[in-house]
Amino acid sequence: MRRRGATVLLGGVLLALLLWQAFFSVRVPYVALGPGPTVNTLGQADKRDVIGVTGAPVSTSRGQLRLVTVSVTPDLTLFDAVKGWIQHDYAVVPRELVYPPDQTQQQVDQQNAQEFKDSQTSAETAALIKLGYPVQVTVKDVKAGSPADGILKPGDVITAVDGTPVTAAGKLTDLIRAKPAGTARTFAYTRAGVAGTATITPRAEEGNPRIGVTVEPKQPHPFQLKIDLDKIGGPSAGLMFTLGIIDKVDPADLTGGQVIAGTGTIDDEGKVGPIGGIPQKLVAAKRDGAKMFLTPAANCTEAMANAVPGLPMARVATLDDALNALQAVREHRQPALCTR
Repeated sequence: MRRRGATVLLGGVLLALLLWQAFFSVRVPYVALGPGPTVNTLGQADKRDVIGVTGAPVSTSRGQLRLVTVSVTPDLTLFDAVKGWIQHDYAVVPRELVYPPDQTQQQVDQQNAQEFKDSQTSAETAALIKLGYPVQVTVKDVKAGSPADGILKPGDVITAVDGTPVTAAGKLTDLIRAKPAGTARTFAYTRAGVAGTATITPRAEEGNPRIGVTVEPKQPHPFQLKIDLDKIGGPSAGLMFTLGIIDKVDPADLTGGQVIAGTGTIDDEGKVGPIGGIPQKLVAAKRDGAKMFLTPAANCTEAMANAVPGLPMARVATLDDALNALQAVREHRQPALCTR
Protein backbone atom coordinates (compact mmCIF):
# COMPACT_ATOMS: atom_id res chain seq x y z
CA MET A 1 0.00 0.00 0.00
CA ARG A 2 2.85 2.32 0.77
CA ARG A 3 4.40 1.67 -2.65
CA ARG A 4 1.05 2.21 -4.35
CA GLY A 5 0.50 5.43 -2.40
CA ALA A 6 3.93 6.69 -3.37
CA THR A 7 3.22 5.89 -7.02
CA VAL A 8 -0.07 7.75 -6.93
CA LEU A 9 1.60 10.71 -5.21
CA LEU A 10 4.42 10.77 -7.76
CA GLY A 11 1.92 10.55 -10.60
CA GLY A 12 -0.05 13.40 -9.10
CA VAL A 13 3.05 15.54 -8.80
CA LEU A 14 4.07 14.81 -12.40
CA LEU A 15 0.56 15.59 -13.62
CA ALA A 16 0.55 18.87 -11.69
CA LEU A 17 3.92 19.77 -13.20
CA LEU A 18 2.67 18.98 -16.68
CA LEU A 19 -0.47 21.03 -16.14
CA TRP A 20 1.59 23.89 -14.73
CA GLN A 21 3.91 23.73 -17.73
CA ALA A 22 0.98 23.70 -20.16
CA PHE A 23 -0.85 26.49 -18.37
CA PHE A 24 2.03 28.91 -18.03
CA SER A 25 4.38 28.02 -20.89
CA VAL A 26 2.36 26.84 -23.89
CA ARG A 27 1.59 29.69 -26.31
CA VAL A 28 -1.91 29.90 -27.78
CA PRO A 29 -2.97 31.50 -31.13
CA TYR A 30 -4.77 34.41 -29.51
CA VAL A 31 -4.04 38.04 -28.66
CA ALA A 32 -5.42 40.16 -25.82
CA LEU A 33 -6.90 43.59 -26.45
CA GLY A 34 -7.01 45.95 -23.50
CA PRO A 35 -7.41 49.62 -22.61
CA GLY A 36 -4.33 51.42 -23.91
CA PRO A 37 -2.80 54.77 -23.04
CA THR A 38 -4.60 57.99 -23.92
CA VAL A 39 -2.84 61.12 -25.13
CA ASN A 40 -3.89 64.76 -24.81
CA THR A 41 -3.45 66.16 -28.32
CA LEU A 42 -3.26 69.64 -26.78
CA GLY A 43 -0.40 68.66 -24.49
CA GLN A 44 2.96 66.95 -24.65
CA ALA A 45 4.30 63.42 -25.03
CA ASP A 46 7.92 62.63 -24.17
CA LYS A 47 8.42 66.35 -23.41
CA ARG A 48 7.44 67.36 -26.96
CA ASP A 49 4.26 69.08 -28.14
CA VAL A 50 1.97 66.49 -29.69
CA ILE A 51 0.81 69.18 -32.14
CA GLY A 52 3.37 71.84 -32.90
CA VAL A 53 2.39 75.16 -34.51
CA THR A 54 4.97 77.67 -35.72
CA GLY A 55 4.33 80.95 -37.47
CA ALA A 56 1.05 81.68 -35.71
CA PRO A 57 -0.12 82.40 -32.15
CA VAL A 58 -1.01 79.23 -30.24
CA SER A 59 -4.02 79.28 -27.94
CA THR A 60 -4.06 77.48 -24.60
CA SER A 61 -7.08 75.45 -23.54
CA ARG A 62 -8.13 74.74 -19.99
CA GLY A 63 -9.30 71.26 -20.89
CA GLN A 64 -7.99 68.30 -22.85
CA LEU A 65 -8.72 66.51 -26.11
CA ARG A 66 -7.54 62.94 -25.62
CA LEU A 67 -7.05 60.32 -28.31
CA VAL A 68 -7.49 56.77 -27.07
CA THR A 69 -5.70 53.55 -27.95
CA VAL A 70 -5.96 49.80 -27.54
CA SER A 71 -3.10 47.78 -26.11
CA VAL A 72 -2.31 44.52 -27.92
CA THR A 73 -0.60 41.62 -26.16
CA PRO A 74 0.35 39.19 -28.95
CA ASP A 75 2.25 36.42 -27.15
CA LEU A 76 -0.22 34.73 -24.82
CA THR A 77 0.12 31.66 -22.68
CA LEU A 78 -2.94 29.61 -21.83
CA PHE A 79 -2.93 31.32 -18.42
CA ASP A 80 -2.88 34.77 -20.08
CA ALA A 81 -5.76 33.82 -22.34
CA VAL A 82 -7.92 32.51 -19.49
CA LYS A 83 -7.14 35.61 -17.43
CA GLY A 84 -8.09 37.84 -20.37
CA TRP A 85 -11.38 36.00 -20.87
CA ILE A 86 -12.24 36.53 -17.21
CA GLN A 87 -11.35 40.23 -17.10
CA HIS A 88 -14.20 42.50 -18.19
CA ASP A 89 -11.93 45.19 -19.65
CA TYR A 90 -10.07 42.82 -21.99
CA ALA A 91 -10.97 40.85 -25.10
CA VAL A 92 -9.16 37.73 -26.24
CA VAL A 93 -9.48 37.25 -30.00
CA PRO A 94 -7.90 34.91 -32.57
CA ARG A 95 -4.45 36.13 -33.57
CA GLU A 96 -5.33 36.22 -37.29
CA LEU A 97 -7.86 39.00 -36.65
CA VAL A 98 -4.98 41.31 -35.72
CA TYR A 99 -2.08 39.67 -37.54
CA PRO A 100 -3.35 38.09 -40.79
CA PRO A 101 -1.60 34.80 -41.59
CA ASP A 102 -0.25 36.17 -44.88
CA GLN A 103 1.53 39.04 -43.08
CA THR A 104 4.29 39.10 -40.52
CA GLN A 105 3.90 41.09 -37.31
CA GLN A 106 6.49 43.54 -38.66
CA GLN A 107 4.46 44.05 -41.85
CA VAL A 108 1.30 44.71 -39.81
CA ASP A 109 3.19 47.19 -37.62
CA GLN A 110 4.53 48.96 -40.72
CA GLN A 111 1.02 49.16 -42.20
CA ASN A 112 -0.33 50.57 -38.94
CA ALA A 113 2.47 53.16 -38.89
CA GLN A 114 1.64 54.23 -42.45
CA GLU A 115 -2.08 54.49 -41.64
CA PHE A 116 -1.17 56.61 -38.63
CA LYS A 117 0.87 58.93 -40.84
CA ASP A 118 -1.92 59.14 -43.42
CA SER A 119 -4.41 59.98 -40.66
CA GLN A 120 -2.25 62.92 -39.65
CA THR A 121 -2.23 64.23 -43.22
CA SER A 122 -6.02 63.97 -43.49
CA ALA A 123 -6.39 65.57 -40.06
CA GLU A 124 -4.31 68.56 -41.17
CA THR A 125 -6.30 68.90 -44.40
CA ALA A 126 -9.70 68.74 -42.66
CA ALA A 127 -8.60 71.13 -39.91
CA LEU A 128 -7.16 73.69 -42.33
CA ILE A 129 -10.36 73.66 -44.40
CA LYS A 130 -12.37 74.36 -41.26
CA LEU A 131 -9.92 77.15 -40.34
CA GLY A 132 -10.52 78.81 -43.73
CA TYR A 133 -7.69 77.39 -45.86
CA PRO A 134 -9.36 75.34 -48.61
CA VAL A 135 -7.68 72.72 -50.75
CA GLN A 136 -6.59 74.05 -54.13
CA VAL A 137 -6.63 71.35 -56.81
CA THR A 138 -3.73 72.60 -58.90
CA VAL A 139 -2.74 71.49 -62.39
CA LYS A 140 0.75 70.01 -62.32
CA ASP A 141 1.08 68.81 -65.92
CA VAL A 142 -0.98 68.86 -69.11
CA LYS A 143 -0.56 65.97 -71.51
CA ALA A 144 0.25 67.00 -75.08
CA GLY A 145 -2.63 66.33 -77.43
CA SER A 146 -5.11 65.78 -74.58
CA PRO A 147 -8.53 67.50 -74.37
CA ALA A 148 -7.07 70.03 -71.91
CA ASP A 149 -3.98 70.80 -74.00
CA GLY A 150 -3.92 74.47 -74.91
CA ILE A 151 -6.75 75.24 -72.48
CA LEU A 152 -5.42 74.56 -69.01
CA LYS A 153 -1.87 75.29 -67.90
CA PRO A 154 0.38 74.14 -65.05
CA GLY A 155 -0.39 76.24 -61.99
CA ASP A 156 -4.10 76.65 -62.80
CA VAL A 157 -6.40 75.91 -59.87
CA ILE A 158 -9.51 73.98 -60.95
CA THR A 159 -12.38 75.26 -58.81
CA ALA A 160 -15.53 73.70 -60.29
CA VAL A 161 -16.92 71.36 -62.95
CA ASP A 162 -20.34 72.28 -64.33
CA GLY A 163 -20.85 74.50 -61.29
CA THR A 164 -20.02 71.84 -58.68
CA PRO A 165 -17.09 72.91 -56.47
CA VAL A 166 -13.88 70.88 -56.66
CA THR A 167 -12.81 70.43 -53.04
CA ALA A 168 -10.25 67.64 -53.49
CA ALA A 169 -8.34 65.83 -56.21
CA GLY A 170 -10.60 62.81 -55.81
CA LYS A 171 -13.65 65.06 -56.18
CA LEU A 172 -12.34 66.27 -59.55
CA THR A 173 -11.97 62.68 -60.75
CA ASP A 174 -15.50 61.83 -59.61
CA LEU A 175 -16.98 64.87 -61.36
CA ILE A 176 -15.20 64.11 -64.63
CA ARG A 177 -16.43 60.51 -64.51
CA ALA A 178 -19.98 61.56 -63.66
CA LYS A 179 -20.86 61.93 -67.36
CA PRO A 180 -19.88 59.85 -70.40
CA ALA A 181 -16.78 60.63 -72.43
CA GLY A 182 -17.58 62.98 -75.29
CA THR A 183 -19.81 65.18 -73.14
CA ALA A 184 -18.74 68.83 -73.16
CA ARG A 185 -18.04 70.05 -69.62
CA THR A 186 -17.51 73.52 -68.17
CA PHE A 187 -14.40 73.88 -66.01
CA ALA A 188 -13.95 76.88 -63.74
CA TYR A 189 -10.39 77.74 -62.76
CA THR A 190 -8.16 80.51 -61.54
CA ARG A 191 -4.90 81.47 -63.21
CA ALA A 192 -2.55 83.80 -61.34
CA GLY A 193 -5.52 84.80 -59.19
CA VAL A 194 -7.80 85.60 -62.15
CA ALA A 195 -10.97 83.51 -62.54
CA GLY A 196 -11.88 81.94 -65.86
CA THR A 197 -13.98 79.20 -67.43
CA ALA A 198 -13.38 76.82 -70.31
CA THR A 199 -15.25 74.08 -72.13
CA ILE A 200 -13.38 70.78 -72.26
CA THR A 201 -14.70 67.51 -73.69
CA PRO A 202 -13.23 64.50 -71.87
CA ARG A 203 -11.98 61.60 -73.95
CA ALA A 204 -12.23 57.90 -73.05
CA GLU A 205 -8.92 56.44 -71.91
CA GLU A 206 -8.61 53.06 -70.24
CA GLY A 207 -12.38 52.94 -69.93
CA ASN A 208 -12.81 56.29 -68.15
CA PRO A 209 -13.38 59.89 -69.25
CA ARG A 210 -10.17 61.92 -68.92
CA ILE A 211 -9.07 65.44 -69.78
CA GLY A 212 -5.32 64.76 -69.69
CA VAL A 213 -4.09 66.66 -66.65
CA THR A 214 -2.14 65.65 -63.58
CA VAL A 215 -3.16 67.56 -60.48
CA GLU A 216 -1.80 68.01 -56.99
CA PRO A 217 -3.62 69.32 -53.92
CA LYS A 218 -2.19 72.44 -52.33
CA GLN A 219 -3.40 74.17 -49.20
CA PRO A 220 -1.51 77.42 -48.63
CA HIS A 221 -1.52 78.62 -45.02
CA PRO A 222 0.72 81.08 -43.17
CA PHE A 223 1.96 78.70 -40.47
CA GLN A 224 3.48 75.25 -40.11
CA LEU A 225 2.03 72.21 -38.40
CA LYS A 226 3.82 69.17 -37.02
CA ILE A 227 2.34 66.17 -35.27
CA ASP A 228 4.98 64.51 -33.14
CA LEU A 229 3.82 61.26 -31.59
CA ASP A 230 5.48 57.83 -31.69
CA LYS A 231 4.48 54.30 -30.73
CA ILE A 232 0.90 54.62 -31.93
CA GLY A 233 -0.44 53.05 -35.11
CA GLY A 234 -3.57 52.93 -37.21
CA PRO A 235 -5.90 55.65 -38.48
CA SER A 236 -8.24 56.04 -35.50
CA ALA A 237 -6.62 59.19 -34.05
CA GLY A 238 -7.59 61.29 -37.07
CA LEU A 239 -10.60 63.02 -35.53
CA MET A 240 -8.81 63.98 -32.32
CA PHE A 241 -5.80 65.30 -34.22
CA THR A 242 -8.15 67.44 -36.31
CA LEU A 243 -9.83 68.90 -33.24
CA GLY A 244 -6.46 69.45 -31.59
CA ILE A 245 -5.16 71.45 -34.56
CA ILE A 246 -8.29 73.61 -34.66
CA ASP A 247 -8.14 74.22 -30.91
CA LYS A 248 -4.48 75.26 -31.04
CA VAL A 249 -4.86 77.65 -33.99
CA ASP A 250 -8.30 79.07 -33.20
CA PRO A 251 -8.33 81.41 -30.16
CA ALA A 252 -11.51 79.77 -28.85
CA ASP A 253 -11.20 77.00 -26.26
CA LEU A 254 -13.08 74.05 -27.74
CA THR A 255 -13.00 72.03 -24.53
CA GLY A 256 -14.81 74.35 -22.13
CA GLY A 257 -12.28 73.24 -19.52
CA GLN A 258 -13.40 69.60 -19.74
CA VAL A 259 -11.51 66.41 -20.52
CA ILE A 260 -12.94 65.14 -23.81
CA ALA A 261 -11.87 61.82 -25.32
CA GLY A 262 -12.76 60.41 -28.69
CA THR A 263 -11.82 58.28 -31.63
CA GLY A 264 -12.54 57.91 -35.33
CA THR A 265 -10.88 58.12 -38.70
CA ILE A 266 -11.27 61.30 -40.71
CA ASP A 267 -10.98 62.01 -44.40
CA ASP A 268 -9.97 65.21 -46.17
CA GLU A 269 -13.57 66.41 -46.26
CA GLY A 270 -14.19 65.85 -42.55
CA LYS A 271 -16.17 62.61 -42.64
CA VAL A 272 -15.65 60.52 -39.51
CA GLY A 273 -15.27 56.77 -40.01
CA PRO A 274 -15.58 53.73 -37.72
CA ILE A 275 -12.73 52.08 -35.84
CA GLY A 276 -12.07 48.98 -33.78
CA GLY A 277 -11.59 48.43 -30.07
CA ILE A 278 -14.48 50.58 -28.86
CA PRO A 279 -15.04 48.62 -25.60
CA GLN A 280 -11.40 49.01 -24.55
CA LYS A 281 -11.22 52.65 -25.63
CA LEU A 282 -14.26 53.58 -23.56
CA VAL A 283 -12.63 52.06 -20.47
CA ALA A 284 -9.37 53.90 -21.18
CA ALA A 285 -11.20 57.21 -21.63
CA LYS A 286 -13.09 56.87 -18.35
CA ARG A 287 -9.93 55.78 -16.53
CA ASP A 288 -8.14 58.96 -17.65
CA GLY A 289 -10.86 61.35 -16.58
CA ALA A 290 -12.93 61.92 -19.74
CA LYS A 291 -16.33 63.55 -19.26
CA MET A 292 -17.49 62.97 -22.84
CA PHE A 293 -16.58 60.45 -25.53
CA LEU A 294 -16.83 61.41 -29.20
CA THR A 295 -18.03 58.24 -30.90
CA PRO A 296 -18.13 57.54 -34.66
CA ALA A 297 -21.76 57.15 -35.68
CA ALA A 298 -21.05 53.74 -37.21
CA ASN A 299 -19.73 52.51 -33.84
CA CYS A 300 -22.67 53.71 -31.74
CA THR A 301 -24.44 50.34 -31.53
CA GLU A 302 -21.28 48.63 -30.28
CA ALA A 303 -20.55 51.53 -27.94
CA MET A 304 -24.01 51.38 -26.40
CA ALA A 305 -23.58 47.65 -25.80
CA ASN A 306 -20.34 48.39 -23.93
CA ALA A 307 -21.30 51.66 -22.26
CA VAL A 308 -19.24 52.79 -19.28
CA PRO A 309 -21.25 54.40 -16.46
CA GLY A 310 -20.67 58.12 -16.19
CA LEU A 311 -19.27 58.53 -19.71
CA PRO A 312 -21.79 60.05 -22.17
CA MET A 313 -21.15 59.14 -25.80
CA ALA A 314 -21.72 61.83 -28.43
CA ARG A 315 -22.60 60.58 -31.90
CA VAL A 316 -20.38 62.08 -34.62
CA ALA A 317 -20.48 61.36 -38.33
CA THR A 318 -18.59 64.48 -39.41
CA LEU A 319 -16.16 67.04 -38.07
CA ASP A 320 -19.06 69.48 -37.78
CA ASP A 321 -20.87 66.98 -35.54
CA ALA A 322 -17.83 66.83 -33.27
CA LEU A 323 -17.55 70.61 -33.12
CA ASN A 324 -21.27 70.87 -32.35
CA ALA A 325 -20.86 68.33 -29.53
CA LEU A 326 -18.02 70.35 -28.05
CA GLN A 327 -20.09 73.51 -28.30
CA ALA A 328 -22.89 71.77 -26.40
CA VAL A 329 -20.39 70.82 -23.67
CA ARG A 330 -19.24 74.44 -23.40
CA GLU A 331 -22.82 75.64 -23.17
CA HIS A 332 -23.74 72.96 -20.62
CA ARG A 333 -26.18 71.35 -23.04
CA GLN A 334 -26.53 67.69 -23.97
CA PRO A 335 -25.10 66.91 -27.41
CA ALA A 336 -26.61 64.39 -29.82
CA LEU A 337 -25.88 61.08 -28.12
CA CYS A 338 -25.45 57.54 -29.41
CA THR A 339 -28.62 55.48 -29.43
CA ARG A 340 -29.11 51.80 -30.14
